[in-house]
Amino acid sequence: MATPEYLQSLFGFDGQVAVVIGGAGELGGAIARGLAQAGAHVVIADVAEDPCVKRCAEICELGGKASWTLIDVTNRESITAALNVSAAINGKVDCLVNAAGVNFGSNFLDYPEDRWDFIMNINLKGTFNTCQIFGKHMAENGGGSILNFGSVTSLLPLSRVFGYAASKAGVMNLTQNIAQDLALQNVRCNTICPGFFPAEQNRKLLDEQRVANIMGHTPMKRYGEPDELIGAALLLLSKNAGKFITGAKISVDGGFTAAWF
Repeated sequence: MATPEYLQSLFGFDGQVAVVIGGAGELGGAIARGLAQAGAHVVIADVAEDPCVKRCAEICELGGKASWTLIDVTNRESITAALNVSAAINGKVDCLVNAAGVNFGSNFLDYPEDRWDFIMNINLKGTFNTCQIFGKHMAENGGGSILNFGSVTSLLPLSRVFGYAASKAGVMNLTQNIAQDLALQNVRCNTICPGFFPAEQNRKLLDEQRVANIMGHTPMKRYGEPDELIGAALLLLSKNAGKFITGAKISVDGGFTAAWF
């Protein structure tokens, strides 16, 4: 029988500070709750105050520790300010989750250039910015762990979301390069690739035919629930259970990327 002490030694985050960018959203919020319940002080970093405050209240009601800061991932001064606020809690930031993201749907020939640029700036360049700024802090302070949000579209093309898919493929490649570059500085960097979850940014893209196509390609025949991301996230972020995992990608998608039928 596993003892609580053994599980804590593997998956406990007591005394650690975890910054969840996009933590006010549904998927980032689930990972923030999981990290807080595993013992971390979670910093919710997002673009609007009210959702951050609500997420912190939710975590505190569950008995966790949370605070918040505003962040704009396209602005490096904003990122540095968020890092400084977070590092002041316990002296350093141990974990970073990049869960911020935007999407847009269109056929290719009508896909607007400004939407493409907007998506790339947040999803891909924003991830580059935060990984570089937080990664340097971690390398200078004994190490840490970064978890970037990819997607099933990091691995397989998906119609109508060309900018999103390209940005997430870029995030996965960027993550592998960061993992290689920072490994000897004890900074790990991994990707979690969610399948189809009921996130707000995706609902408006899911008409009846698209839902039927997705379910037909998903062996589990259902959407994911946000809390189903927590286990994989804790593994990849944990400094003990995941200490030899870097440059990896874990798909949490009900079998979508494994199904070719």
